[in-house]
Amino acid sequence: MADDLCFFTKESFIIKPPKKNPLVLKMAVLIFVMVCGIYVCSTRIKQIGGQSSFSTLNIQVIEKKPCEAAIDIQPSEKPYLHFPKPKTFDRDECACNPVRYFAILSTQRSGSGWFETLLNSHINISSNGEIFSVKVRRSNISTIVETLDRIYNLDWFTSASKNECTAAVGLKWMLNQGLMQHHEEIVEYFKTKGVSAIFLFRRNLLRRMVSILANSYDQNAKPLNGTHKSHVHSTHEAEILAKYKPTINTTLLIPNLKQVEDLVTKSMQYFKSTRHIILYYEDIINNHTKLLEVQEFLKVPQRDLNSRQVKIHKGALSSQVENWEDVKKTLKKTRYESFLQEDYKL
Repeated sequence: MADDLCFFTKESFIIKPPKKNPLVLKMAVLIFVMVCGIYVCSTRIKQIGGQSSFSTLNIQVIEKKPCEAAIDIQPSEKPYLHFPKPKTFDRDECACNPVRYFAILSTQRSGSGWFETLLNSHINISSNGEIFSVKVRRSNISTIVETLDRIYNLDWFTSASKNECTAAVGLKWMLNQGLMQHHEEIVEYFKTKGVSAIFLFRRNLLRRMVSILANSYDQNAKPLNGTHKSHVHSTHEAEILAKYKPTINTTLLIPNLKQVEDLVTKSMQYFKSTRHIILYYEDIINNHTKLLEVQEFLKVPQRDLNSRQVKIHKGALSSQVENWEDVKKTLKKTRYESFLQEDYKL
């Protein structure tokens, strides 16, 4: 009977483990990692929150200083120092080299061409010539400003253009080339842009008249192998041009001298509020330290300046005018009598 009741076998007490499911195992591990991550993050946030009242995150942003801040500039000089960014080239390592703007204000046959070659012999000065001799560039104030902007941004290319390290850039501007006509706007431009004016005139306006008449004759006669040259670079060419002796209209002589004199006076009156220096051709010839004054005015390193141009009319005026005796009689006992005297020697 007992044997009949005991029907459990040995195998009945062995529990077989279920087959392992890889997907369930992976899910369990993932859930465990997520729970741990949430716990760690929440704990860290509480710690940061607890310390926020005691410390802050200090982040320093290093910015490149502008050129104005990179060098020491005196307040009085700041309006005249510029850091142009040309559209046509890169100034590279000279980007923070300051540039000064200038304009040579003069009248024809006053030595401005010779003076400009002196300036351009300086490695750091670029004077771009008589830009406004082309009428379309001075047709209105808008074209004038547009041209000036290109020059002072170093985007105007001439034979005088220097390298990236130009320290002074400008042009030669005759009074009758839109300068007086638009003087109010140009003065405002000079003051706003920090342009310095270099006045260059002749004391002896009679010598200037002789030069104008001789140059006008050369434009038509062209004695130098059929070509006109306002300036020459050899003694031989200068001697050929100097052979011509103009005849001066004595009836118009004094009115013409007065007209030029008034023009010069008026120009200096118009531009007196700008930063400027006044030079005379005769003074530069007689005293070469005047060129040092110009370099100091432009704040460029002192250099010996030179020019290849050769002077055409030398010596006494009496040898250069055909009707000299008539000219003498006309100017005697007038305020222009001093023009008859020898004013410099070469």
